[in-house]
Amino acid sequence: MTQTQERRPTPDELPAQQLAKTASQADMALAPDSDLSNYQAADKLKGKVAIITGGDSGIGRAVAIAYAMEGASSAILYNASDDDAQKTKELVEERGGQCLPIKMDVRRPEECEAAVKQTVEKFGDLNILVNNAAFQMVRKDLADLTIKQFHETFETNIFGYFHMFKAAAPHLSEGDVIINTGSIVGKIGKKFLVDYASSKGAVHTFTKSLAQALASKKIRVNAVVPGPVWTPNIPATMTREQVGTFDDANAMERSGQPEELAPSYVFLAAADSSFMTGALIDVTGGQLSS
Repeated sequence: MTQTQERRPTPDELPAQQLAKTASQADMALAPDSDLSNYQAADKLKGKVAIITGGDSGIGRAVAIAYAMEGASSAILYNASDDDAQKTKELVEERGGQCLPIKMDVRRPEECEAAVKQTVEKFGDLNILVNNAAFQMVRKDLADLTIKQFHETFETNIFGYFHMFKAAAPHLSEGDVIINTGSIVGKIGKKFLVDYASSKGAVHTFTKSLAQALASKKIRVNAVVPGPVWTPNIPATMTREQVGTFDDANAMERSGQPEELAPSYVFLAAADSSFMTGALIDVTGGQLSS
């Protein structure tokens, strides 16, 4: 289902549901609006090459499509859903773009290096790294948060970003960019997402620190900080009750759709943001961090 620019689902229209991990976007009772049907392109990324982790669905899918519409080619890195990755590839190609799906695990440095190598061999360059892959799992009782889960969250959400940076760094040069996906809960905390919120706080400081470290090379590093966004992660990691109310804490009183996040990733990748580095761009529907 695709909503027009003037019409987005309200909380009562997003049904309470729970899906098995790892969820496919196609199985959601109301699919996220990630087809960029409302987006107006302007060739802002013509000839660029991007890697997008977590690019098979949700925000990653929307970013891949937006980049294609702006003239960039993308490798989408994903861990589980072959069907979602193939659908993203089809949507990118429908917009005239090129898309290389690579199934891998960002927790493994050697797989990150292989994915970068495969991307450069395919497209001949690398200009944009979007670190977007993430793991979260709700634990209402803190006693249920295991050491194993804590490790998996940090290994995916911050170590994975570092591994991808290390693999991509030799191919990045002046004018290239790194864009990390943070989260509003990394600023305000969340009692049932202690590990996830903590890892996203780390992403924010990683972004600022890396921006300072790479400034002399004229490589910019910024982060998009989403609020509640309707993606497969929500019904796959939250209870039915939490899914029914997860999007009611912002000023706009609804969740965001992936295509509403994608323009921020275009802006940070394009020359329009040439004087921005180390920035955290909140896209939260008015959910404040303080």
